[in-house]
Amino acid sequence: MKIVSRNEELLRDALSCLPQPSSRTSLASCNRLIRFEDISAAAFKIQCGVQKTPCMYSRLSKQYGMDIYLKKEFLQYTGSVKERGVLYLLMSLPQEQQRKGVIVASDSNFSMAVAHHASELRVPVFVILSTSTAPARVRMCRDYGAMVISYGTTGKDSQLHARRLAQENGYLYLEEEDSAVYLSGLGTVGLEMYEQVPKLDAVIFPAGGHCGLLAGSAAALKHLNPHISVIGVESESFPVLQESLKAGHPNDDQACNNHHFYGDVSGVCFGSNSLQLTGKLVDKVVAVREEDILISMLRLLEYERATVDAEGAIGLAALVAGKLPELKGKRVAVVICSGNLELHLLQQCIARALTLDNRVCRFSLVISDCPGDMSKLLEILAREEARVLDIKQERTFVTSELFTVEVICTVETRDKIHTAQLRNALLERYPTAAWTER
Repeated sequence: MKIVSRNEELLRDALSCLPQPSSRTSLASCNRLIRFEDISAAAFKIQCGVQKTPCMYSRLSKQYGMDIYLKKEFLQYTGSVKERGVLYLLMSLPQEQQRKGVIVASDSNFSMAVAHHASELRVPVFVILSTSTAPARVRMCRDYGAMVISYGTTGKDSQLHARRLAQENGYLYLEEEDSAVYLSGLGTVGLEMYEQVPKLDAVIFPAGGHCGLLAGSAAALKHLNPHISVIGVESESFPVLQESLKAGHPNDDQACNNHHFYGDVSGVCFGSNSLQLTGKLVDKVVAVREEDILISMLRLLEYERATVDAEGAIGLAALVAGKLPELKGKRVAVVICSGNLELHLLQQCIARALTLDNRVCRFSLVISDCPGDMSKLLEILAREEARVLDIKQERTFVTSELFTVEVICTVETRDKIHTAQLRNALLERYPTAAWTER
């Protein structure tokens, strides 16, 4: 049965001038229009290969004055929503191509999803990684079942080598883009959320350069209910999507691929299809600061026991930053799409977020180097219920009067109010106490 609605007409209008398939893949479906039926077919076909992740009411709802539901896509096997589009992409390949195999050349969530699902489908899969790739990523791709080859010192070197191997051996070189098949697979997130949370008012997605999840899910949600607000969130540091929408074409100038913290949200705008869909169907795109993303990661860790990366936390960051005041009192779903944060980054992110949240602070003061003066300072900290994380004493390079010691102390507090109380208590006893501004 063919379903025709105003939203499907919007989809056709948005994609009336599709570009020819790019040279990155040779999928015949690249020039097809994305329809609601395509997303429904993708949902049916991949239902046994990916998790139907929960969309659960969050304890953060009271804190931000709205009913927040979190779609926990980081619970997928490889920790990323990209599995949906990748599985449908691989299942749609001709049998001859499945027999020959596929090849990818990046350390992204997309490559890990290809490694896992190609192995599950018994499709030969090769992942070409540069020698600068984090060892954990290399190990994960191998664990998922891919043949991993290290080549070159940069990502560009590994990509060129992968293309050459693909041409010589008949592999299909895959790189994340906005083919109709891939977008349809990603769009199944929108279908699930509509089923799981009745009477939705708004849905928030990560955006940035790789806006396929936003575009595909918007196609599904707007078909089912045109009144649901679809909102994309990207980083203020590189507003790739906003700049591309203003220009009317993909804009690569804002891309920032040199920091693993941002992952896929900092990538280049990879296609006109997603951009056209976003321009037609997405109601709003907002940008957030790095500080808001870090605090969002902290909130998810504390309230949801969810360890996510920047891409996974950026949607909630819009609510943390107060960027969407119109959603107060509404029923809002937020997609937590990725949880692949490297361990060394996790430690740095938590430490920085606690400081930004006014829960770790540092001060310095000068006391006399006499027995009992240090214990008096510790008594004040104990009375104010501050937890001492680190304390140092400097005697040699103190520029104040003789026989004094500079004490540099790092403490943990409950919140901003507790920090202010501690500061006032210390200033009463030590008027020259200096606080290190974050």
